[in-house]
Amino acid sequence: MKRVVFLTCIGSLALALTALGAPRGKSAQRSAGAQGARSAHVMSARGGGHQVTRNVGHASVSRDFSGRHGSRSVAGPNNLRSSRAESAKIRSARSAERGPKTKTFARSRASTNGEKAVARRNSARTNRMEAATTSNERNVARANTLERSRRESARIRNDQMARSTRAAARNNLTGNRQKNLTFANNVLANRAQNARITNYWRTNRFNNAKYAAFYNYGRRWHDRGWWNKHYSNIVFVLGGWWYWNAGYWYPAWGYDPYAWYAYDGPIYTGYANLTPDHVIVNVQIALRDQGYYAGATDGVIGPETRAALAAYQADNGLAVTSAIDSPTLATLGVA
Repeated sequence: MKRVVFLTCIGSLALALTALGAPRGKSAQRSAGAQGARSAHVMSARGGGHQVTRNVGHASVSRDFSGRHGSRSVAGPNNLRSSRAESAKIRSARSAERGPKTKTFARSRASTNGEKAVARRNSARTNRMEAATTSNERNVARANTLERSRRESARIRNDQMARSTRAAARNNLTGNRQKNLTFANNVLANRAQNARITNYWRTNRFNNAKYAAFYNYGRRWHDRGWWNKHYSNIVFVLGGWWYWNAGYWYPAWGYDPYAWYAYDGPIYTGYANLTPDHVIVNVQIALRDQGYYAGATDGVIGPETRAALAAYQADNGLAVTSAIDSPTLATLGVA
């Protein structure tokens, strides 16, 4: 019994050892067979070519696809580098050919753009200047128009004022003349005793230094030669010849037999360069301004002028000479 059990154990052990060894042998065979039966693909890390080895039975068949894909694995990189170098050369040559033209074109284009920019700026500046000039011209034209309008308005107003003033002056002058004439007539009428025209000066009233020229006056007749010999200032005014002596003008009787005198007495001027007619006009204007004279300023001592002188002299406490004497001129303020 023990023996049977012992044999059984040995047999079981042998079977177990057999079972353990059998897979290893099969595995080796299978590994070798797999290498023969299956295709082993070896990939080239460099060229990327494919090499296939087949084992058929105990013979291995190896196919090399380098003819088909070898250029990729070995020659491929060289050809690629050559192709790239060639392409680089071609591009470099083309670039060398196109370079100057491209640069020239670029410079020309840049120059053209610069010129256009300058032209635009110049055009803008010109437009601004023209706009400013136009604006200034318009402003000047408006200012001139406004100034002309103002001047025209001022001229019209001045003309209107001048017409109004002249009209008022004419009216006032007419009224003043009438008033002055009335006043002078009233003065002469009311002062008939004191304002009578005096033609005779040989009274004690004139026997003094102020009126010596009138008190001593007498008609002296001489020919032309005598007058020229004794007096250097002789003039022809008021229809006759007059000589100047000591501030007075006197008629030169006999200088011209046909001479005529509206008034034949002394006329005071103070200076020989002021002729008798000029001082008479000045006196007439002064008497008119003070309301004593309303006649014409003609430079002639007529009845109206002598009456006005008499009234003025009487009103101002002067000796009534009815003539132009030194005190009367000083009181009138006539030079």
